[in-house]
Amino acid sequence: MIKTEKILHLKSSRGRKVRVVREHYVREQVPCYSSLCLANCDNGKRDLNSKGALINDGKVLPGDLTHYVVPDVGVVVDYQEILEFRELQGILFTQTACQAVHHCKGRRQYNRLRNLLKDPRHDCVLFANEFQEFSFCLRENGESQEQWQTRCVYSAAVWYYNHLAGVMDVVMITDDQNIIAQYNNLHSGVYVISVQEYLQNFWSELRAAHELYSSIHQALQEKEYECTEKEFTDHLPAEVLEAGIKSGRYIQGTLNVNKHRAQTEASVRAEGLSHKNTELSSEVLVYGNKNRNRAVHGDVVVVELLPKSEWRGKPSALTQGQLEEKNGEGIQSKPMPTGIVVGILQRNWRDYVVTFPPRESTQSQSRNSQRILTVPWDHRIPKIRISTQQADALQDHRVVVRIDSWESTSLYPNGHSVRVLGRAGELETEVQTILIENCIHVPPFSDAQLREMPVNSPEKPWKVDLCQVAERRDLRDSHLVFSIDPAGCEDVDDTLSVRSLAGGKLLELGVHIADVTHFVSEGSLTDLEAHARATTYYLADRRYDMLPAILSADICSLLGGVDRYAMSVMWELDAHTLAVNNVWYGRTVIRSSYQLHYELAQALLNGEQVELPEQTRLHSYEKDAKLVQLTQALEMLTHVARHLRAQRDRGGALELEGVEVRAQLDNDKNITALVPRQPLEIHETVAECMIYANHWVARKIQEAFPHQALLRHHPPPRQEFFSQLVDSAMSRGFTIDTRSNKALADSLDQAVDPQDPLLNRLLRMMATQAMSQAMYFSTGAISQDQYYHYGLALDRYTHFTSPIRRYADIVVHRLLTAAIDVESGRSPNKALASNKELDELAQHINKKNRTAQQAQKVSTELFQCLYFKERDPNTDQCCVADAVIYAIRDNGVLAFVPLYGIKGPVYLKNREGQVLSAGQDGVCDWQSGSVRRYSDHITTTSPIGNTTFTLFNHITAWPLSQFPHTTKRMTLRP
Repeated sequence: MIKTEKILHLKSSRGRKVRVVREHYVREQVPCYSSLCLANCDNGKRDLNSKGALINDGKVLPGDLTHYVVPDVGVVVDYQEILEFRELQGILFTQTACQAVHHCKGRRQYNRLRNLLKDPRHDCVLFANEFQEFSFCLRENGESQEQWQTRCVYSAAVWYYNHLAGVMDVVMITDDQNIIAQYNNLHSGVYVISVQEYLQNFWSELRAAHELYSSIHQALQEKEYECTEKEFTDHLPAEVLEAGIKSGRYIQGTLNVNKHRAQTEASVRAEGLSHKNTELSSEVLVYGNKNRNRAVHGDVVVVELLPKSEWRGKPSALTQGQLEEKNGEGIQSKPMPTGIVVGILQRNWRDYVVTFPPRESTQSQSRNSQRILTVPWDHRIPKIRISTQQADALQDHRVVVRIDSWESTSLYPNGHSVRVLGRAGELETEVQTILIENCIHVPPFSDAQLREMPVNSPEKPWKVDLCQVAERRDLRDSHLVFSIDPAGCEDVDDTLSVRSLAGGKLLELGVHIADVTHFVSEGSLTDLEAHARATTYYLADRRYDMLPAILSADICSLLGGVDRYAMSVMWELDAHTLAVNNVWYGRTVIRSSYQLHYELAQALLNGEQVELPEQTRLHSYEKDAKLVQLTQALEMLTHVARHLRAQRDRGGALELEGVEVRAQLDNDKNITALVPRQPLEIHETVAECMIYANHWVARKIQEAFPHQALLRHHPPPRQEFFSQLVDSAMSRGFTIDTRSNKALADSLDQAVDPQDPLLNRLLRMMATQAMSQAMYFSTGAISQDQYYHYGLALDRYTHFTSPIRRYADIVVHRLLTAAIDVESGRSPNKALASNKELDELAQHINKKNRTAQQAQKVSTELFQCLYFKERDPNTDQCCVADAVIYAIRDNGVLAFVPLYGIKGPVYLKNREGQVLSAGQDGVCDWQSGSVRRYSDHITTTSPIGNTTFTLFNHITAWPLSQFPHTTKRMTLRP
């Protein structure tokens, strides 16, 4: 190892130039990470960078390529998106280029590059060229930073070619013609060409990469012609922001733009707010685009409070199209802390779906391209300026764009287009829009991932392994096992069993879950993909599986009549008291006897005559006996579930209400009906058994690994979130006590109007709306008193019962297996994740779960809009439905339509200032007049009289869909 000096020219916090001399060590032996290496480099180890962060994770470049490619610093900084295409192989990133990304693009982009290098699905590695004795370059006197970086990268390319004894050509790619002219002919076997030439010569059919290159290249050229007049104030330096946050002068938090008033209203929820200022709530209002100072929804920002005389309140009127800014000047809530953004700590830009404005809109043109202000699908995002030559061709299309920069001299951010999704309004385009807007990336499973899968074909059917059977508890002949799922379910995660023991004195309850971890090894490509997805994504008309179909719908799915591996929890219960005598956890082999759907299981419980597919070939006497056996098992299961629910009810478990509606589709995926979910007792029976299993598994893994278990908690809601529920119930004479979950549950049980069952349902929906999100966590990350699950009233809880569709359950299965091994005196097969690693995983899964829920919600709204899109409300009775008012606003009401599960605004004042009034015959019409709002009702006054709409009134309404933005509105109908 040789010590040398590395000279850096930096700036101090006060702007002075500082010359820093640092010791720098170089050595001859640095891993090259090529399978062609003949120098015995230590390429098998997991490489760490200077900060100890994992980089290559043991990856090596293959030897069956025509060349390796080395991108220069400019390419890695500006064209990283192109290098992320999985089709590109043999990419050698230099340490010099990676450090430049960190300095030029910030930590977020640098972390994205690190993840690319760690991902085994991408054929790229990092070469530590600045630590290799013969590739390291000292910076020469008078040499610019850019020139030195280029020389470093080229030197690394030459060293690599020589190190591999010339058996692999090396191509250095750049976007600078001067570099090509200087270096292209210096060394045989090392070629220097442009990015465009590289794509044309080696990847001519990869059209997406070519289009992306053109878009980025055009955007980079346009930056040279930016104006210099400032539109926004400059952000404060990082050290000033940090000091201001510590002193309490500034407030740090995430910017949240109001989607209904995107032009004017945003807020920042403070993180770690000091309590010195008692008047300061946890939320700061940021009013207007200027005060946002180039911050985009989701950015982590720093806010400075305005003087109290400039504080504002939030408007409380419904918004409608272009009226939102005008309405924003109307009646406001009590003034709240208001501030301006003075700095941005972290940009959280993502891919955005946009449309182009109408042709008649004025746009600037330059050099055969147009600079277009595109309109994002997400109204919370400002217009994004891009340069394109296809403005006319892409009218009425949806396009994916990325933001590159937002300078203080520009009213709008600058970006570039990535790809075209399709024509707006077409189903596939809208579905892809939903996925992209929710950061959901679900490409087809790769060939490498599918090669890890077991085979199950007519020629080679999959069978259980006799060695596995010997190691597992075999339940195939001793237990009646069955599943109960929605009709048509393919990914059957869970099955149940229940039987009497000891002459009826004992009961045995069993929950048997698909043993996914037997087929998905930790660290495998399939496991990495499941980790990245974290969940199966369910949309209204399709699903995107977390695991390949051979597992999710076949070998792991606990289908009827076939042998399957399972992870089981089995309780021995006292038949009279249902107290737990013993619990057994372990791996089993099962054969599900019946694959029931909810309606069929409920019909059996109700004593109805049903036909079971599994019994079609049985004689009538045998069929009757087996039907009695199954019915008795279902009745016994229901009895146990009622007891379990009563236990949780005594502890304060909440019965909440959600809006669940299913889009019924024909074979051509045309929507034929909106079907609300009909609650059945069997739903609760199955749910209670799953909750019970999750609770006991949580206890097991937490006791075995107190600081390294993955659990799920539900924090108590903030009391102020209950205000709408409390006030609404009070208007009907009910008191809601929110001091604890038990008090809330009891209050909701008593808030019943025998004349209107919908009242209690709406109150429960408001309670659901007030709830905080349940989240995964590592037990070592928070104190034990925070483990509690508020909604379920359980001290410990996790997810164990759905490993086919949730990655958290896979992690829990591995923890349970390790706990069983430890209890048996065996060492776990793999070291457990540390508390920090597990907590990072929990945050990742939490984020993915939120996006999955949001995508499912927006997808349902899309199909609700599609259902009404072509219907004439004047002639189609499907458009007319009963609705219930659940909230009062300044210029209208919010209503819920139970038949279709739709919530939406009903405007009582239109754009022309007319109000909606009802005559003596009940006919509603627009008249000149005024609107006056009260706490529990709203009154319109017009020449034909007064019309009052009261909270929880039933009205007749018909929906208006503003497709394709899936915004639902309603209007009254006589």
